[in-house]
Amino acid sequence: MIDSSKEKVVVAKHRRALVLYGSETGNAQDIADEIGRMTERLHFSTNVGPLNAVEPSILLDFTVIIISISTTGQGDLPNNARRFWSILLRKKLPPTYLLKANFTVFGLGDSSYPKYNFAAHKLQRRLIQLGAEEFFPRGEGDEQHPEGYESTFIPWLNSLREHLLTQYPPNNGIEPIPSDRLLPPKVTLVLEKQDQRANGHSGNIPQSFSNDDMMTKKATVLSAHPNGIPRHGKQYLNSAVELEATLEHNQRITPDDHWQDVRHLSFSANGSYIYAPGDILTIYPKNAPEDVDQIIDLMGWNEIAISRITILSHETISTDPSVSLSVDGHDSGLTLRRLLTNNIDLNAIPRRSFFSLIANFTEDNFQKERLLEFTNPIFVDELYDYTTRPRRSILEVLQEFDTVKIPWQWAAAAFPKLRGRQFSIASGGELKYGDNGSTRFELLVAIVKYRTVIKKVRQGTCTRYLAGLLPGTSLRVSLQKGDLSILQSDTSKPVLMIGPGTGVAPMRSLIWERLRWAQLLQQSANDTAANDTAAKDSRLSVGKTVLLYGCRNHEADFFFSGEWDDLKTRMPLQVFTACSRDQKEKRYVQDLVKEQGKLVYELLHETDGFVYVCGSSGKMPLAVRESLVDVFQQRGAMERDHAEIYLARMEKEGRYKQETW
Repeated sequence: MIDSSKEKVVVAKHRRALVLYGSETGNAQDIADEIGRMTERLHFSTNVGPLNAVEPSILLDFTVIIISISTTGQGDLPNNARRFWSILLRKKLPPTYLLKANFTVFGLGDSSYPKYNFAAHKLQRRLIQLGAEEFFPRGEGDEQHPEGYESTFIPWLNSLREHLLTQYPPNNGIEPIPSDRLLPPKVTLVLEKQDQRANGHSGNIPQSFSNDDMMTKKATVLSAHPNGIPRHGKQYLNSAVELEATLEHNQRITPDDHWQDVRHLSFSANGSYIYAPGDILTIYPKNAPEDVDQIIDLMGWNEIAISRITILSHETISTDPSVSLSVDGHDSGLTLRRLLTNNIDLNAIPRRSFFSLIANFTEDNFQKERLLEFTNPIFVDELYDYTTRPRRSILEVLQEFDTVKIPWQWAAAAFPKLRGRQFSIASGGELKYGDNGSTRFELLVAIVKYRTVIKKVRQGTCTRYLAGLLPGTSLRVSLQKGDLSILQSDTSKPVLMIGPGTGVAPMRSLIWERLRWAQLLQQSANDTAANDTAAKDSRLSVGKTVLLYGCRNHEADFFFSGEWDDLKTRMPLQVFTACSRDQKEKRYVQDLVKEQGKLVYELLHETDGFVYVCGSSGKMPLAVRESLVDVFQQRGAMERDHAEIYLARMEKEGRYKQETW
């Protein structure tokens, strides 16, 4: 194994790199971490952290600033970047505010969205407006690419590395740190003092994996607050608010012989929490006990698994609190087993950097060679075929490369963090209110379970966890504002909702919420005009509400069908379905848009209605968009260019919104 203690990481003077990220699901943070490792190997003094952790003025203190940022919702910045962005937008900032700051940006987006990589574009423009200089061209990654964002990120990163070496060479001809040299970890695990004596361990990193540079940095004990998510009492703000919820029911709503297990889950939480259609409930899953047992056995961590440990951070910039490592709330403290259960993602698809790291922890030359091959950009196709294509997990990789033995002190640094999974809330209106002033949250969740190209069964970590939960179980969740931004003042305006499959969840929330808002308007009208008979019918207060729903079979996965019939008697609701497998010719929601072209045109063009598209990303949103353009052409006698301009204007006015996953 490589002894990283024999040579120190040399940091040349006056070369500082600031790597910042804006990340909603963790991908942009993963990229920032990889960029940070690259600049460290080039002897830049490197800091990595979320955009919200710094003041924009600090950018002037660094040689280069490298930003990775994802786009969320309707072209928005992620939550952990919005404070930074709001400061940049202050009108009083002069055009020389960031003069001499050198930056570049890598954006992560989804090309099925109209505003693809919009956050990266507008951040780049604003930095330039404030005097900053783009020292290297912006890069962009697309989630819809068969190989994901790595297809463009890896070539971009390699080009950036060469540019930095040329334009900002290390002092005195110092050579870059080779890729097979182990860098110091950002976080380490140590035994609590009382357990050091009991286990006969010092609790420190083994000498063969220590580093003087790391040990001289000030170590900080990470917060033990569950998930690092702040509590804010009854109200919720733009940031996530944690609450404890109790599972009331967990019902499979598809037949047992149906190809997919879809669950309708209902949770309750004490107190009053405010949420709106399109808002998100984040579930924090746990790894299956058998997976935790396997990793402990594979790594030889059995002796230390239940000893109490502490997490030490060697970061100089605060990490994103929404993904911080923490105790799960038990008084008995943190153990390695508990950390692996609650905070480490054992079933993630490993990134290239994971292979580079674990190659240091084997003495088997054949396996080391094979692991390092996966880190070589020349073999990017082989890496894709080994990991992404068969959806091979980290646990499975370690089972195959069985000579790899990661020191337990490196567990928090070596593995990706187990992040919460976001679900659009399916409840609204009167469905939000439980007994005794409690708040209810309903979810519609498709359980992820499938067989891969190598004939292995794969299960989603979070949906596997949810499928096994019993009513009465308490769990931590967080509530977060979504990106649909639906307003009560728009209740009287018509809406077209397009939501196939579980994409109907936020649509259901909106339908119930519109009914509730209409009832409130009715009550207000009754208070001000007791004799106004028109105010006594809530249907008169709601604009036309049209749902285009897609599924496979009417009998198997037409979710909430009985509920729609009841709601039609209480509000002006129309529901049209496209059941793709109920006839020879497959029909999808994009076909419904064309079939109901007259109604669609009336809603969106003649009466300035809203359209919401929710569901799976990929082909569906693009096909729906194309169908809308076709309707505008056919019904409005528009040229294609004019139809596209009209749809773009709807987006700008906030009348076309998309939320896909």
